[in-house]
Amino acid sequence: QSAGSRGEQARQLLIDLESRGKQAFPTFLSLLRDTGQGSLATMLLGECQGPLAPPQTPALRPVELGLGGEKHNKGETLNKVCLTGMCPWQVYELKADPCGYCLILNNVNFSSNSELSPRGGSDVDCQKLEKRFKALCFRVLTRHDLKAQEMVLELQNLARQDHSALDCCVVVILSHGCQTSHIQFPGGIYGTDGKPIPIERIVNYFNGSNCPSLRGKPKLFFIQACGGEQRDRGFVVDCDSPGDEAPGGPLESDASPFQSPPGDTDEPDAIASLPTPSDILVSYSTFPGFVSWREVSSGSWYVETLDSVLEQYARSEDLLNMLLRVANAVSAKGTYKQIPGCFNFLRKKFFFVCK
Repeated sequence: QSAGSRGEQARQLLIDLESRGKQAFPTFLSLLRDTGQGSLATMLLGECQGPLAPPQTPALRPVELGLGGEKHNKGETLNKVCLTGMCPWQVYELKADPCGYCLILNNVNFSSNSELSPRGGSDVDCQKLEKRFKALCFRVLTRHDLKAQEMVLELQNLARQDHSALDCCVVVILSHGCQTSHIQFPGGIYGTDGKPIPIERIVNYFNGSNCPSLRGKPKLFFIQACGGEQRDRGFVVDCDSPGDEAPGGPLESDASPFQSPPGDTDEPDAIASLPTPSDILVSYSTFPGFVSWREVSSGSWYVETLDSVLEQYARSEDLLNMLLRVANAVSAKGTYKQIPGCFNFLRKKFFFVCK
């Protein structure tokens, strides 16, 4: 009774729902009817004045639900929901501080017998991502110029850590890349000795069988490397032509020739029978089989764009939407066409927790 008449309560409910978006109220009515509360829906329609838009599947952004209008303190749970016409979004709960580990493997200088050129500009990428993931509440671990076996040991050491008190794990790899045979995750990454490591193998170090303390938690992989030697049909590259240089300076790629392992298959531990991957996202700087462009002065197109998008949208959008922004921006950059790829087994929406 203290809240007023039923009509006043209905009008207040409408005001509250409208603050969630234009389609929130009609969607709410649709949910009432679907759950056998059609009479309540009719009453709300009758009590509330003004035309209503017809129910439809809305594209609403998530809202944070606070207690008493107070701001969340660092470390508190952030509950985000979105009216979808059927049920709320499920999201990964990130409340640990730090949120998790972020391992960055940055290979710049390669051995002479590897026939792989130095990756000028990669240190710029590395510094950007160190700063960005520290701001996103991660404990950043950076390793430089590792041979293939050294990279494997770093990855295995991270996977063997106890992540029970953490909510997420991030791996960033900046190196030359190539094509490899694969089951689920294409491509390979080179150590400074010129030996490739299949991305399939890297991801599997962190799956439910090999890293139990990360079960049900998001495992994110960001790969700045070429996926092959193909170049988009929308342009032709002539290395001697000054027209092939972007405004920021000379372009380089992280491509290297395809090297098929013996027997035309990955190493056994890269394709062993394991549970279906879940809670994994692999974001590539380019589509499998294609080159990835990097500028010596400003770093790679992919990392530069990823860092900018995270800075602008990490507080308001989920990760997949942000990666779509990255893909659109990178593919439209300059005269060249490079399209980042994404292989996703995440089961829920993923939102970063920002300081």
